[in-house]
Parts: sequence; structure tokens; C-alpha cells
Amino acid sequence: MLGTFVNIFRIADLRNKIIFTVAMLLIYRLGFQVPIPFVNHKAMAAAVQTKDTDSPFSRAAEYMQMFTGGNLSQSSVFGLGIMPYITASIILMLLGEVVPALKKLRQEGQSGHKKIQEYTRYLTVLICVIQSMAFLKIFVGQYAYPGLEVQAAIFGVMALTAGTVFLMWLGEQIDEYGIGNGISLIIMAGIIDRMPWAVQRLIENVDLTRSGTGTVGPAKLLFLIASFVFVVAGAILITQGQRRIPIQQAKQMRGRRMYGGARHYLPLRVNHGGVMPIIFASSFMMFLPVIINWIRQIFEKGEPGFLTSLQAAFGPGAYTYNVIYMLLIFLFTYFWVTVQFQPREMAKNLRDSGSFIPGLRPGRRTAEYLETVMTRVTYYGAAFLAIIAVVPSVASILLGIDWRVATFLGGTGLLIVVSVSLDLVQKIEANLLMRSYEGFSSTGRIKGAYS
Repeated sequence: MLGTFVNIFRIADLRNKIIFTVAMLLIYRLGFQVPIPFVNHKAMAAAVQTKDTDSPFSRAAEYMQMFTGGNLSQSSVFGLGIMPYITASIILMLLGEVVPALKKLRQEGQSGHKKIQEYTRYLTVLICVIQSMAFLKIFVGQYAYPGLEVQAAIFGVMALTAGTVFLMWLGEQIDEYGIGNGISLIIMAGIIDRMPWAVQRLIENVDLTRSGTGTVGPAKLLFLIASFVFVVAGAILITQGQRRIPIQQAKQMRGRRMYGGARHYLPLRVNHGGVMPIIFASSFMMFLPVIINWIRQIFEKGEPGFLTSLQAAFGPGAYTYNVIYMLLIFLFTYFWVTVQFQPREMAKNLRDSGSFIPGLRPGRRTAEYLETVMTRVTYYGAAFLAIIAVVPSVASILLGIDWRVATFLGGTGLLIVVSVSLDLVQKIEANLLMRSYEGFSSTGRIKGAYS
């Protein structure tokens, strides 16, 4: 393993890519020290320290910060993070399935991809303006310097929009000149930045001798460590897991020589949707308590009633909340796989390339078979994602620790870190093997587990 790291820095091209990627991520972290103009940041930071972390709005803001790589509590120019760009990409991806013009652009190859990227950038700016205006409407009136509210609103929208556009540019630069997926690395860097705080908070609450004031004893600590190991091992297994379908290439006579006839495999990923189903489900569930709380404050100004009970039922940690959360993950997993996985196009490409699945006729029959296999495989991927998503809630309830600590030591944040890290390691290993160097695994290239 040590020799592999030495080989990484022996290759000039790979070394430069890694250094460039690290430099871009450092710039991303330094950007959090650039404040929004005309805002009293000390007053805002003090208010954040004393806020109710269990309120629906606080939980929603915390989850959004974890998924986006931003941090609105610091009132920096990177406060919105990369979420507007992700939202714009998802919107155009979904529209590409129903709008003929976008669907045609997707089929044009590289030129069409560049055009869609251009549309994504424009839509990102529009979403940034809307989200920054909503954020400033909440906070500017409270923390803007007296007499500078208008300036804070105008320059705040410009600063937050420019910050997200700059992050989008950083991600694209990493894609082109660095190594790994730039947007994913930015999100991972934001999650890792908060993990030391979670570990420190956990250590402060650990009481191994039962003689102090800590709330986490030896049994609870072992359970938390076991859940951490389970999430990491499971995330690696489910990310690498794939269903290999045998593919036979037809034999062709060219002149006096015969070509083709080779046998290879078509890998179908078990977790084809990645972490997007959890992000969709979390986004829905994090704003539902906020909406219910807002309605309750309007209609139930006196004695608690039905809306109070409904808010408690949909509060994080409640049985109803977790059951609906898991069901939504299943729903969004199949939805996302349906959008991304195109069995008809895959069957058409196999037929055009002279390949076929043994025992199946090319065309419609092959497409039906691929769709059936993917539906069955996706069930296991969705089940694992649902279990991973509720690990923080279970750990928070059973251990009695801060839910923010449980969120970073298990669940979605850890799943994102593991998935992005695996992708980065595989790309570095591919560069090593391409130059005849040994990879990270002594038994050969890191490959996915298959059934």
C-alpha cells in the first residue's frame, strides 16, 4: 500500500491532477471566510449558537447544509453551497424525458451535452437568485446593520449567487484538470469538515466508568461504533455490488478471417440510483414538518389540537416519520432508476453492435429482460438505502445523543463520503494501471462484487 502511494507521486500527470484537486478544495474551504457585505456576522453567529436545534426549521437547515456543502450560519458567500446547481441538473434531466427538444439534444452526443450544460448554468443562476432572496428575507432584517438593509439585500443576492457560480466553476475545473467528480468532491469536503465536530461532541458525552456526567456508556459506544462499521462496510458493498449479465458477441466473417464470438458481461449496479433517492426523500421529509409547524402557528394559537399531534407524528425520530421516510426512499429509488436506466436504448445498442444475451432475441425481448432484472436488483439497493437512512434516528433515540452527531457518524452523510471516496480511489487506480503500476489491491484491480 505504501508503495502505491509512492507510485502516485512518481507519475507527473497524476501528481499534478491530485495537487490541482486539493488546491481547488482548499480554495473552496477558504471561501467560507469571505462574509456577505453589510451583515453583522458576530450577531448572527451568536444567534446560531443559542438557537433551538430541535425545531423543524433548524433540522431542515442542518440537512440542507450537509447535502449542499454550504453553511448559511456563517453568512459567507458560499452559504448556498452547490445545491442550486444540483437542483438545476435534476430539473433538466427530468425535463429531458418529457420535452422532445431536450431529449433530442441528449442524443446528439458531446455537442448536445455542452448545450444542456449551458442551460444548466443559466437555470442555476435563476435558482440562486430565488434562494438567496428567500434567505436574505429571513435574516437580513434581523442581522443587517441599521440603515443598510437595502444594500445588504442587493449585495447579499449578488454575493450568494456569485459564490454558487464560483463553486460550479470549481467543480468543472476539477472535472477537466483534476481527478474525480468535482461537484461530488465539494459536497464530500463539506461533510468531512463537520465530522471532527461530531466526533468531539461524542467524546465529550462518553462516560466509560459511569462516574461522570456523560450520557454515552460503554454499551452505547460499542453500538455506535458497530453501526459506523456497518454503514461503511455496507456502503462499500452496495456501491460496488453489481449483477453481471452474460453478453455474447456475434461472429462475423471479414475476408478469410472470422471476428467476434467473444463473451463478456453487462454489469447492472445494485445501487443504480446512488444517494439521490435519499436526498429526494430527505428534502421532502425535512420541509414537511416546517410546513405543518407554519400551519399550526396560524390556526392553533390557543390550545394544542390536531395539527400539534400531526407535527409530533411527523417529527424526526417518530415512528410515523421513519416509516414514511423509508417508503419514500423506495419510491424515489425506483423513480430515479426509471429515469436513468433505459433498457430499450441498451437493447438497441447491443443489437447494433452485434451482441446479444444468450437465449434471448435481440430487441424487445432483451429490453424486457433487462428491465425485469433491474427491477429485482433495485429492490435490494432501495432496502439498503432505507436502512442506512434511519440509522441516525435509531442511534439518536437509543443512545440519547445529539441527532447532529448521529447524522455525521452514520447515515446519508457517511454514505456520500464512502461513495465519493470509492469513485476517487478507482480513478486513481485506473491511472496507475494504465501506466503499468500496481493498484491499491495486491490481488488486482478493485472491482465490484457481483451475483
